[in-house]
Parts: sequence; structure tokens; C-alpha cells
Amino acid sequence: MRIELGGAFADLLNEKGKGSGGNEMAYVERSLGFRTHDLDDRDLRLVTDIVGGTIRWRRYLDYLICSLFHDESMFRSMEPLLLQILRIGCYEIVKLDMPPYAVVDENVRLAKVALRHGAGNMVNAILRKLVSLKDRNSLPLPNMEGNDRAQARALATIYSHPVWMVRRWIKYLGQERAIRLMVWNNSDPSFSLRANCAKGITRADLVTQLNVLKVPHEVSLHLDDFVRVKTGLQAVIQAGFLKEGLVVSVVDPQPGENIVDCCAAPGGKTLYMASHLKGQGMVYAIDINKGRLRILNETAKRQNVDGVITTIHNDLRAFVDKKLLKSDKVLLDAPCSGLGVLSKRADLRWNKRLEDLEQLKNLQDELLDAASILVKPGGVLVYSTCSIDPEENEERVQAFLLRHPDFSVDPVDKYVPADFVTEHGFYFSDPVENSLDGAFAARLVRGS
Repeated sequence: MRIELGGAFADLLNEKGKGSGGNEMAYVERSLGFRTHDLDDRDLRLVTDIVGGTIRWRRYLDYLICSLFHDESMFRSMEPLLLQILRIGCYEIVKLDMPPYAVVDENVRLAKVALRHGAGNMVNAILRKLVSLKDRNSLPLPNMEGNDRAQARALATIYSHPVWMVRRWIKYLGQERAIRLMVWNNSDPSFSLRANCAKGITRADLVTQLNVLKVPHEVSLHLDDFVRVKTGLQAVIQAGFLKEGLVVSVVDPQPGENIVDCCAAPGGKTLYMASHLKGQGMVYAIDINKGRLRILNETAKRQNVDGVITTIHNDLRAFVDKKLLKSDKVLLDAPCSGLGVLSKRADLRWNKRLEDLEQLKNLQDELLDAASILVKPGGVLVYSTCSIDPEENEERVQAFLLRHPDFSVDPVDKYVPADFVTEHGFYFSDPVENSLDGAFAARLVRGS
């Protein structure tokens, strides 16, 4: 409920939610009026899986619950807490394959204690009906027949995404690739860990540490410093790992260069670029969020790169008016829809609207214009997003080049593997084809 109201993180194990498990369970105690036992790491992983999965599959779960009611008006008028309990129970039965008797018993008790005896009876009836349908392999499914709109609505329900996203992806990708993308978004996310070369740590050292922690992993096929993990994230966070990737390869930071990171927080790319400078040069990290810049400074000290990072608390658009800085390279990792990272953010798909894209596109244009002012003649501007939407990516670059004819595209094939190079010379990671988060980057050079 707190996630839906915008007050909590869907992943208690990610860096933002680090240490928040106790806080969230204390909130449960205060809100519902009964004690919860302390969570060990195993409990916390299960809670995270249940919370994240229930949020991710919300549309499909609501379809199941509504089908079991046979009365949409009754479903629509259901009190929020009862609906959340039913969603949790349905997710545990249908997606986690937990023992049905345990799921029914636990959620019935939860409804009785958190609400009232009658609510427990309703949960008991609905979940038992669901178990019966699942045992007979006859769970309800939406009708895929009809026009394009009807098919998009059905697919949005089956794969639990907003209808507008599904229609947009079918338009740009076709139905088959849109389905594969939604399957990726609903799968367990993987995370990239970077060996901190500024501290003399190699990837082999990182692999050794992961073996000691008994964390399953695989080395990156594309970057020499990186390892990917899917499970064991709690141990990884407690050990202080987790970082960034191929977009920095597009920047290609070199010792002695002055580099600006325009929207720097939380700082993963700033730190990675700083590690490439070998103590020579400077990364200027600009961000509007003072608290996140403070965390970036603290992390830079821990990683031994604080000598080549200068943080600047400002709005990029206001900062460039002062004309204080011209740099060899400028990275604008722009605010975006995040449509490339939906597997990592269970709640993100429900927090975005089609109208948001128009506002973001205007902001991206403004920030690109501002960032270009910081590039010296012959210098490089890299524009990147974690979106897979062409209107935030290629179209923004094309519009920028029309406004700024002194810039031209520098193809990225010299900096990243060929699998990630588009026909126009941009970097693009495709979740479906590359099994990585979706991301885009364009390398633009200013004329001398």
C-alpha cells in the first residue's frame, strides 16, 4: 500500500532501500496493530519477492480476483487493504507456487487480524476457488480476439503492463517482440558489479570475493571490469558492491581530461569515469539534489577517487548561464521514462503515464541545449537514457542536431561491441536481444 501511495521502495534489498526492511516492518506494526517478528536475510528476500512480485503482476492479479468475484462492482468497491491481501495470496499461489494450504491459512489469519472476521472468510473463499482452478489448469484468461485495441488490452492483462505501454511497443516493435520485452520486464533482474580498479581490485579479485560469499555470478561478455549477479544481492550490498557500465565506454574518459557529468546523482557513472582518470584530470558532477551529492562525495572517498571529483550543486540550466566551464567531454544522462529498466523497478510501470513522455521530451531538449554550452570546440557530448523509446532517444538527438549544426554524430563502434551499435552509429542495449537493461547513448562531437 505504501508503494502504491509513493511512500516506499518496492525492493527492500536495493541500494535505495538498504536497511529499510526494519523500518517497513515497523510501519506494518504501527498501521495494523500487531507485532511482526524480526526479519533475517532469508525472510527479507521472501518479503521482497512477495512485495515486488505483487506490485509487478498487479494488473493480472486484479483480473484473476475480479474473475473470481463474478461482480466487477464488488471488486471496484473493495477496501484497499483487503484487495492487497488478496493480491498477495493470488501471487503466492499462481506465481510462487507456495503450498496452497499455507498461503490460504496465512492470508485468512492476516485478514482477520488486520480487518475483521468476515474479511477472513472472504479471503478463504476466493483463494480456495483460485487453488481449485489452478489444480484443474483452468485459470481464467482474457479474450485475445478482436481489434488491435482489444488485443493490446488482453496482452496488457496477461503480462501485467499498462495498456498504453503495450500499444506503444506493438507500434514500434511488433507484437512478438513486445511480448518478449514484457517477459523480460517480469523476469528476475540481474545487477552489474564493477571491480574498483582505483583501489587495485581486478575482476579476478571480485570473482574471488563473490565465491567466498557463495553468490552465483557470471563475468560480463562486454566489459572487462564487470560481473553480473541475479541472486545473493543482500550479501553483495552488505559487502558494498554494485556499479555502472557501457555508457561510460561511449564517453571514453582518459587521464588528464576535464569531464562534466550533468545530472550526476546517484553517481555511479561519475565514479566509474573518475576511476579511468588515474588521478589526472577532473570530473565535475552537477546535480540539483544536494543530499545525493553529499552521498556521492562520501562514496568517492571510500573508492579513492575524491581527488578527481568536484561536486556542483546547481540546476544545469542555471549553471551554464554563468559560462564558468568548458570541458573536453560532457555526459548528459538525462531524466527519462525508465522504460528500459522495468525489470529492476517493479513499481515503475504503474507510475508512468503517456503524458509524462511529452514533458520529459521538453526537459531533455532543454538539458541537451544547456549541456552543449559546456563542450569546448573539438569536444564530445554524450547523451544517454535508460529508455528504449525512440522519441526519447534518436528523435531527441536528431532534433538537437537541427538546432546545433556545429555538432555531428561520432559513431560509437570504436568504443562498444558491434552488438550494441545501431545503423545510425548510436549505442543501444536491447533487453530482448542483449539480455541487459535497455539503454541508449549518442556520442556527438563539436566542430573545431
